[in-house]
Amino acid sequence: MEEDDFISKTRRKRESHDLQKVGAALVDLSTDRLDRMGLPEKLLDAVKACQGITRHEARRRQMQYIGKIMRELDPGPIVEQLNSLQSPSRQQTALFHLSEKWRDELLADPQAILRFEREFPHADNHKLRALIEATRAERVAKRAPKHFRELFHAVNAAVLEQAAGQS
Repeated sequence: MEEDDFISKTRRKRESHDLQKVGAALVDLSTDRLDRMGLPEKLLDAVKACQGITRHEARRRQMQYIGKIMRELDPGPIVEQLNSLQSPSRQQTALFHLSEKWRDELLADPQAILRFEREFPHADNHKLRALIEATRAERVAKRAPKHFRELFHAVNAAVLEQAAGQS
């Protein structure tokens, strides 16, 4: 064996654990998603079998088996597909936080509505102004946050509509 081909036991174990983590992510997917990924049949069968196992030790052994199968494959394309499945949710989370920020800004700063109107010209600004006033009145009266939630939904709709138009 040449020195260049040497892989330490620690590195092999780390790579094995990483592949098991990829396998665990596959196990967490729905059957429909798994079928659309185009996985090799042996891996697909092992993942689906693991989804049906509830006993801890049996599931652990099945996950090790999935890791073993993954070592025989190039895991790169599988990892890329898993990452692409997670990216939309990251984008949705970012848009959700942007909507929350706008809602809070609209309530805190009377001039924020002008900035919002410039950034989101397609939004129903008349409705937004009415919701902002209703939310402020709701807070003063210490009522349930009905208008507060409605304001968020209106802001979120404008943010999502603009994001869809940019994609």
